[in-house]
Amino acid sequence: EPPAPVEADLYELEGELAEQVKDLPGSLPEVLDALEEDHDFLLKGGVFTQDVIDTYIAYKREREVDPVALRPHPYEFFLYYDA
Repeated sequence: EPPAPVEADLYELEGELAEQVKDLPGSLPEVLDALEEDHDFLLKGGVFTQDVIDTYIAYKREREVDPVALRPHPYEFFLYYDA
């Protein structure tokens, strides 16, 4: 069950309320890690099977995460090779 919405400026939160607000994943690898750890809600009612979820995660890692990780970012190229 998702938490209740927060009716406040998230950038100005302090104290206990700030600690209760979870960060979202910042990259596709982090999203896939989070999906691996918490996907029971997708299995309820037969929406998806465990095999579909595992296949999706493996596909995204193989076809999107790994190819990007193996190549320099254009800004890295600018910083180090295009001087």
